[in-house]
Amino acid sequence: MTLYDIAIIGGGPAGYTAAERAAANGLKTILFEKNALGGVCLNEGCIPTKTLLYSAKTLDSIKSAPKYGVSIEGSPDFDLGKIIARKQKTVRKLVAGIKQKLAAHEVTVINSEATIEGEDGERNILISYNGETITAEKVLLCTGSETIVPPIKGLAESGYWTSKEALDNKEAPDSLAIIGGGVIGIEFASFFNSLGTKVTVIEMLPEILGAMDKELSAMLRAEYAKRGIDFYLETKVIAIEGVNVIIEKDGEQSQIEAGQILLSTGRRPVTANLNVDKLGIEMFRSGIKVNECMQTSHPNVYACGDITGYSLLAHTAVREGEVAVNHITGKKDRMSYKAIPGVVYTNPEIAGVGQTEEELTAKGEPFRVLKLPMAYSGRFVAENEMGNGTCKLIIGGKDEIIGCHMLGNPASELIVIAGIAIEKGFTVEEFQKIVFPHPTVGEIIHETLFS
Repeated sequence: MTLYDIAIIGGGPAGYTAAERAAANGLKTILFEKNALGGVCLNEGCIPTKTLLYSAKTLDSIKSAPKYGVSIEGSPDFDLGKIIARKQKTVRKLVAGIKQKLAAHEVTVINSEATIEGEDGERNILISYNGETITAEKVLLCTGSETIVPPIKGLAESGYWTSKEALDNKEAPDSLAIIGGGVIGIEFASFFNSLGTKVTVIEMLPEILGAMDKELSAMLRAEYAKRGIDFYLETKVIAIEGVNVIIEKDGEQSQIEAGQILLSTGRRPVTANLNVDKLGIEMFRSGIKVNECMQTSHPNVYACGDITGYSLLAHTAVREGEVAVNHITGKKDRMSYKAIPGVVYTNPEIAGVGQTEEELTAKGEPFRVLKLPMAYSGRFVAENEMGNGTCKLIIGGKDEIIGCHMLGNPASELIVIAGIAIEKGFTVEEFQKIVFPHPTVGEIIHETLFS
């Protein structure tokens, strides 16, 4: 029976990153992935959606070209089949890149589901797959998450989409009802709105985008309402009847007609068939409990990514994988969640890192807000005709940067600047001394520090 230094179950961002880092550190490494390397993020999530959204953004840019003095003859059009084909090509290219990296580091990759079978006499972990069994001194669980399907009457018969089906559809529906106004739902709302689909978003909470900054979320919602998206907040879907979505708000029922339904009601950790109970691994809510080194209650088993149920983001998973491998190889490291950026790749983008006003108010902690319109950046004005946006910095009781929230392109690329300041504990005065290149949109952060 082959003994490995580390066995990794799940080949998503946490798994393939950890496998590469472990092998680079001299560990004999085996990686199990039952579907495709890259996991949901690369195959059904992050990368595919951003590829589609870039096509939509390009279409939006062409439509707005006259604002920039550029003439376009005729109405711009799109070919969704070609957009999907480009998405698939992008995914194939990136998956191939991961395979090459793993091969270069001599990681053994097994395309199969793997199951924990317990321990041998020396406390090595037994793992079975396809009738075979291997042992490993350490195990890293990275099996990710899956779409939550709520028990809505008539949903199963409606032919609904999850993000997976939406990413492969080659014809834009005339109308689309999105159940759930979180990040995934709003990104698809943005995409299909750009293609001309009549989009309706139904959300049970008082505002879209969950834990994102409420003021900026409302601004983004208002922008998309101008573009024709209908939003139903604090509204519950109670049934699907043919092409009608039956909703309830304030005790009153009504219906929305939709040619297609997209379900986007969140995700949950995948732990089925792992047999973690055979090792007595402690669970927390629906995920696996870990410490700051990503170690579970079993000293030889680690867990990273969505399976912990804590931060269901690919970039969090990557860092968690690095922390786990560093702990296994004896390097001092720990996971910090103080500055995990969150991004919604709409047009305009919205991004946040650190604390929000809502969180701090709920905890009763002191803070102040520095805020400026994005139009204070000359580069932003030059590139966003008639565009608006906001940069908001949250300052703690010791005058340190504890949060940043931005609406406006390219927020996804700028938010990491504030994230570094938050992680390193910069005060306002210290951050003011950082020199930003001119002209850049990022200068808005510097300007906001003096507001």
